[in-house]
Amino acid sequence: MSFLFPASNIPGLGGKGAALAKLGEAGFEVPAWFAVPPAATWSEEELAAAVTRLGEGPFAVRSSATMEDGAGHSFAGQFETFLVVPADQIAGKINAVRDSARHDSVLTYCRERNLPLPEPPTVLVQHMVLPRAAGVAFSADPVTGRRSVALVSAVEGTGEKLVSGDVDGENWRIGVETLEPPANALLKEEEAREIAELARDCAEYFGRPQDIEWAIDSGGKLWLLQSRPITTLANLADPDETLRVWDNSNIAESYGGVTTPLTFSFARRIYESVYREFCRLMSVPADRIERADDVFPQMLGLIRGRTYYNLASWYRVLALLPGFQLNRSFMEQMMGVKEPLPEPLVQKIIAESTVSRSADMRALVGTCIGLIRQLLGLRKQVAAFQVRLDTALAPTPIPLSEMSGEDLVAHYRELERKLLKRWDAPLVNDFFAMIYYGVLRSLCTKWAGDTDGTLQNDLLAHTGGIVSAEPPRRIIRMARLAMEVSGLPAMLADPKLTAKEKLAAVKRHGSLGAEFELYLADFGDRCLEELKLESPTVKDDASTLLSSIGALALRGNLPDEEQQQLPAPAPSLKGFFQQLIFTHVLKQTRERVRCRENLRFERTRLFGRVRSVLRELGKRLHADDRLESPEDVFYLELGEVLSAWEATGTTARLADLAALRRAEFDGYRQEEAPPDRFETHGPVHRYTAFESTRQEETGPADASGIKGIGACPGKVTGRVRVVMDPRNARLEPGEILVAQQTDPGWVVLFPAASGLLVERGSLLSHSAIVSRELRLPCIVSLSRITTILETGDLVEMDGKTGEVRILEAPHE
Repeated sequence: MSFLFPASNIPGLGGKGAALAKLGEAGFEVPAWFAVPPAATWSEEELAAAVTRLGEGPFAVRSSATMEDGAGHSFAGQFETFLVVPADQIAGKINAVRDSARHDSVLTYCRERNLPLPEPPTVLVQHMVLPRAAGVAFSADPVTGRRSVALVSAVEGTGEKLVSGDVDGENWRIGVETLEPPANALLKEEEAREIAELARDCAEYFGRPQDIEWAIDSGGKLWLLQSRPITTLANLADPDETLRVWDNSNIAESYGGVTTPLTFSFARRIYESVYREFCRLMSVPADRIERADDVFPQMLGLIRGRTYYNLASWYRVLALLPGFQLNRSFMEQMMGVKEPLPEPLVQKIIAESTVSRSADMRALVGTCIGLIRQLLGLRKQVAAFQVRLDTALAPTPIPLSEMSGEDLVAHYRELERKLLKRWDAPLVNDFFAMIYYGVLRSLCTKWAGDTDGTLQNDLLAHTGGIVSAEPPRRIIRMARLAMEVSGLPAMLADPKLTAKEKLAAVKRHGSLGAEFELYLADFGDRCLEELKLESPTVKDDASTLLSSIGALALRGNLPDEEQQQLPAPAPSLKGFFQQLIFTHVLKQTRERVRCRENLRFERTRLFGRVRSVLRELGKRLHADDRLESPEDVFYLELGEVLSAWEATGTTARLADLAALRRAEFDGYRQEEAPPDRFETHGPVHRYTAFESTRQEETGPADASGIKGIGACPGKVTGRVRVVMDPRNARLEPGEILVAQQTDPGWVVLFPAASGLLVERGSLLSHSAIVSRELRLPCIVSLSRITTILETGDLVEMDGKTGEVRILEAPHE
């Protein structure tokens, strides 16, 4: 072939050549050109014929390497480019472009990016436009990431001096409806808009933002010289896209660390169902619920394997109810959110939730009636829910291990229908617990003169009847029984012995064995991170429980199982009606908080059954060679597991899918977790790192002025033990437990602790509620306390004021 005018389907054109071929086929105004492949050995006659086809010179001779102008690496300016080349010099310039593949600058560029050394490039010979003005343009702002703003840079004459950096040129910022012209502009406004539109057309054609080179000839015609992807935008967020605020304040208590796909898909599905149902129960008009239909699936987000609240979704759901401005602060207290949503976003939510004054008034009246009806019927509703739950969780006619896969799926669907999609009483109770707790705290300040803001904690301490306080008491009872058997405490505390050996020793002693079996029957589904389906329960692995019993028994001088303390009486107020209202609010708060924690225990029972069902399904998939191991089921999503029996899936290669996700999530476990609170704009995958938006987390950890939220009053002086994982952890007498967060699985350590300092959590978190019931001085929401303190530090903590003071730090 004597010459080549390439089509886009011809291999070996390189990045630039392939782009130009596609642009020419699509009808863009591209100067005529041809390509010289790396191995081409054209005669002078063949090259001259090709040049003649381009028309009169001069010409441009430039590279088009296979790695050049790609989405990952541009190689901008690395290879030689020659402009205004006469016809008789083209052959020499082609050789010079090929030789530039071995320039030191190119070799350094490849080494720095771990790229293979390039082969000699394809060379493009193109008709040279002699421009009045030329330059570059970006279809999106490569610095700020704004996809709606195009940037145009122009210089007089050719654009080479602009690309090389010798001249700055003039810069235009052109939005869809806005334009920022430079002073003494070279381009006319309509020319700048035409260039910006050309860049956007290229971006639309290639399906990604583009960086183009352009030229305007003496006749005013705009030519497209080159188009390549903007390589910096893939990991750059667009500040104009949706702002999302992510916060793990209270959710970390339930879903701490990396959460597997099965757990997250299950949790997200449950949150979506129950909060949609909650709005219906609260008599929110059906059209309002329908308008918020996209909000419910976005209550939670999974980012780098960690679970976060999508706060805007929570505020949007709350905005469907009356009294949003008041309730939002109550919700923040309940969730442990330290900073409110940015005010512009709050105002946007308010505006979105407002339809018309008359419609809002009708909705307000209807919802208020619904609230009153739910409150008045709450006790009966809780009782009915308990019956429904007990019925649904009754022992199955045959053990789960003997059920077929279809029977297991049918059982899960029944649980979903009867409970998971009808979690009515706990939701309604949680809402009123939030309201009443917020009102009580406010009344303590306004009417009872509580300047510290802690009186409500005194009033809620040791109100009795909280099931989560029972496990620590049972553990103390078992430790006391173990003390009666010589050598048994040391054996149970011995880390070298297996759980099986320890369990056999326990069962040899009748009263202790019976007490242990009763504990497993009542609390066997409780475990660390108990809402994560992948977590082994106490029934699965009793190691930590057995070690804690032994350590407590070795310590001796055990605390009382039952602390016969009455709750603090309501303060005396001035007026009769104030006293009446305060007494009512206090009574309701105590009842709602007690009910909140007890219903959370019922949730544990339900999740325990779901966990067992899904584990059995994992075993069935493994037996059918659909998974490499039964545990791989946790790396599938819920719908994917069920689809294996319901024929609703989109892939049969579940083992490959699980292996891919397992590798991804193992990577998340090795990397530093995102901050507790941060913001994103648009897709999260554009972020390689996240910046904390909590003020106290932006600087170095500070040992001065340590202050959190007092959750249970009491002053304690003692040495701290920082525990990141309670498995096999052991507290010495008088030590203060320091943790990032706690869940019911941590209660095995509570009886041995003299105080509790928690990095996360709220006044209605499990840590706060249980510590008040046990009269264990507790402070929550202590930012970075596990970083500030080290095991062995001597501190004084005040559970009333939330203050922590370091008295002695031996490690310093």
